[in-house]
Amino acid sequence: MVVHRDLKPENLLLDSKSNVKIADFGLSNVMRDGHFLKTSCGSPNYAAPEVISGKLYAGPEVDVWSCGVILYALLCGSLPFDDENIPNLFKKIKGGIYTLPSHLSPGARDLIPRMLLVDPMKRVTIPEIRQHPWFLNHLPRYLAVPPPDTTQQAKRIDEEILERVVALNFDRDLLIDSLLNRVQNKATVAYYLMLDNRRRLSNGYLCSEFNEGKEHLMSPMDAFNGTPRSGYPRTLTHMSSMDRRSASPSGLQHRVVAERKWVLGLQLRSHPKEIMNDVLKTLRDLGINWKKTGAYNLKCRWVAPGQNSNDTTAENHSLPDSPMAGSMPRASSCRWSSEQHGVSGSVAAGNRDNESGVESNVLKFELQLFKLREEKYLLDLQRVVGPTYLFLDLCAAFLAELRVL
Repeated sequence: MVVHRDLKPENLLLDSKSNVKIADFGLSNVMRDGHFLKTSCGSPNYAAPEVISGKLYAGPEVDVWSCGVILYALLCGSLPFDDENIPNLFKKIKGGIYTLPSHLSPGARDLIPRMLLVDPMKRVTIPEIRQHPWFLNHLPRYLAVPPPDTTQQAKRIDEEILERVVALNFDRDLLIDSLLNRVQNKATVAYYLMLDNRRRLSNGYLCSEFNEGKEHLMSPMDAFNGTPRSGYPRTLTHMSSMDRRSASPSGLQHRVVAERKWVLGLQLRSHPKEIMNDVLKTLRDLGINWKKTGAYNLKCRWVAPGQNSNDTTAENHSLPDSPMAGSMPRASSCRWSSEQHGVSGSVAAGNRDNESGVESNVLKFELQLFKLREEKYLLDLQRVVGPTYLFLDLCAAFLAELRVL
C-alpha cells in the first residue's frame, strides 16, 4: 500500500469521463507492516500536524488530513490553515485552529472537524468517511456499490488482453506464469492496466456485474434533519481536542465495532512500563538476545537450542530498572495484516524461510509496542529472518511465558 503525502487540488485530475485521477507520486512512500514513516514533506497548507512536527506516522491518517483540507477548500473557497508566516502557519496546524463558515451544512460541519482532528488516533478513517451521512447523501449508485473483486478476476486470464500484451514484445509463457503466481513485473502491470481500461470503457461503473446489496441507502442525512440523533447536535463548535467517538452516530459506531472480528497482535491494558518489563523478563527467560532500537522497539535474535551457532555467545541484555522513555508509536488502520491472537501477520514481512548466509537455526525478529485508540496497547512480533515455523513455535512459547496462552 502507498501513502501519497502530498494530496492537494493541484494533484487531483479529471479524465475525459470526469473520473478523478491522483497525480504526482514524487513524495509518496510504500507502507510496510510494523514500520512508521517520519519524513516531513508535502505542501505546508495541506500537511498534517504529525508530519510538520517530525513525529512518526503510519500513512493513511496524514492523507485523511489532506483530504479534509481539500474538502474544506472545495466547500468554503479558502484554506482552513493559511498564513504568510510559516511558523504561524505551523502553529495553527498543530493547534487545529480554524473556523467553519456558517453556510456549511450540518453534515459538512460534522465531517470536516473529524478529518482535521490533531490527534491522529481520533481522526476519522476512510471506511468511516464512506459511512458518514454527509458522504452517503445522494451518493450515485456507481460509487455506493463496490467494484468487482479484482482477486477473482485475476484467476481468469483474458486471452484478448494477453495477446495485446504479447504484441508488445513480452514473452507469452513468462507472462502467463507471472499472472498465475501473482508476480508483479512490467508485463503484468501492462496486462492489468489494459484489463482495467477495457472494463471501464465497455461496462462503465453501471455494469450489470454490480449487484446492489439488500440494504437500500435510505436518507442518511436524516441524522441532521428534524430531531437530531444522539451525538449529532444541531450546531457544532469545532475544538481541536474533540473526541471523535463522542460525536459518532450510534449506527456508525455499532457497524464499525461489529466488523472487528480479527485482532492484530496481543492487546493489553497494562501500563507500558509494566508491559515492557514483562516482555524483557520473558525474553531473558527464553534465552533471547535483544537490542533496543527505539523507546518501545526491540530487535531480537534467538538460536534454536541443541544446535551450534557462530554467535551463540551474544550478550543478553539485562532488565532495565527504569521504564523505556520515549514517544509511544501508534497503531493505525494502515496495518493490513491480521491474525486471530497474539502473533500478527508480520510473518508476511518476508516469505523467505531463510536469507542467504544465515543459518537455519537462527531466528531474528522485531518486537514493538503500539498504542491503540481504545487506550489499550498492542504488542507485535515481526519475523525478519529465519524459518517461519520456528518463529511460530517461538511466538507460542513467548505467549505461554507471558501467561497469555
